[in-house]
Amino acid sequence: MTTPARVDLYAHIHKALRLFMTDTLQQLSRLDVDDPLDLATGLAQLDALLDAARHHVDKENRFVHPAIEARRAGASSAIEAEHDEHLDTIAALRAEAVALRALPSAAAAQRLYRRFAAFVAHNFEHMGVEESRHNQALWAAYSDTELMEVHDRIMASIGPREMSDILRWMIPALNPAERALVIGSLPPQVQAPVLASARALLSDTAWGKLCRALGQASVPGLVEA
Repeated sequence: MTTPARVDLYAHIHKALRLFMTDTLQQLSRLDVDDPLDLATGLAQLDALLDAARHHVDKENRFVHPAIEARRAGASSAIEAEHDEHLDTIAALRAEAVALRALPSAAAAQRLYRRFAAFVAHNFEHMGVEESRHNQALWAAYSDTELMEVHDRIMASIGPREMSDILRWMIPALNPAERALVIGSLPPQVQAPVLASARALLSDTAWGKLCRALGQASVPGLVEA
């Protein structure tokens, strides 16, 4: 008999952030400082990623860590300290990006790329701790019903623009079952624009799987594997 999966407050958003971070890292690795449009596009994506990282730290500090500390005192202290370090690094990366915009050079672009790569590497390790130790603490202390209440408070704190930015990276990062769960849980009036965005982000095969999972007919002319 398969044990039902527990509510995981980290799984979906961490997949989105990992995809966003790795894509941004690629953008910075090939940044052409002699092409103003390429430079602007790459740095704009970095700005958006840093916004997402800052928002994520805020959500965990406001909602997840207090839940852990309420029943497992001290269990989130190490990660919370790392959050302070992340905010400092985010500020430093923003300053380097501003300097690169003002005075583009290959050397400055390389420094920014390497600092961001270190930030990504540390975040990956950090998220791994949250997905293991923090989840174990949460699962030991809370029922799934209680964890869904925390999840719902997090969702209620996210505005439309931030939600749109998150879903841009979350939808392609998830597996088919997770993707259908996320979209299917949205309010009906929100699903249509999200599905329209999803269609542009997914391959024909992935789109077909999503439609079937949601119980919808595939769009006319859809090519499915």
